[in-house]
Amino acid sequence: MKTDLFLDISISHQQLSIIDNGQILQSYAVSTARNGAGERRGSECTPTGWHKVRAKIGAGQPLHAVFVGRRPTGEIYSAELGGQYPQRDWILTRILWLGGLEPGKNRYGEVDTAWRYIYIHGCPDELMNGKPESHGCIRMKNADVLDLFDRVQAGMPVYIH
Repeated sequence: MKTDLFLDISISHQQLSIIDNGQILQSYAVSTARNGAGERRGSECTPTGWHKVRAKIGAGQPLHAVFVGRRPTGEIYSAELGGQYPQRDWILTRILWLGGLEPGKNRYGEVDTAWRYIYIHGCPDELMNGKPESHGCIRMKNADVLDLFDRVQAGMPVYIH
């Protein structure tokens, strides 16, 4: 797929870049799946290939706002809250919900990225240590996901490799 403006997510470099006509406009550190790359439902892997930003969720919410089921809970993440719920997979600040564009690879059936609920989202900043540790999503620092959210539109292409 050729496009002028898209998000490029490198699993090997743990980096997300905004690309415009081959030029990197901005790059951010990310954390992809602990289980590596893969598309199958239940794998807890980060799906590869071409996707799009299916929906932007969380506009107007405060930094560190907590989301469950793509809805703000009214909580604001803190170390204390994190200590109360150590097993929670924190989704914070903003969500960019991804949808696959390649039928049979990351769209439809057991490999559908959207129905696997794969997002680009904020997480507790202390979890961002340059290693793949998510359950399939692309995690970012909260200030970074806030900046990215304001730079992208729904429908924007995303290439994960």
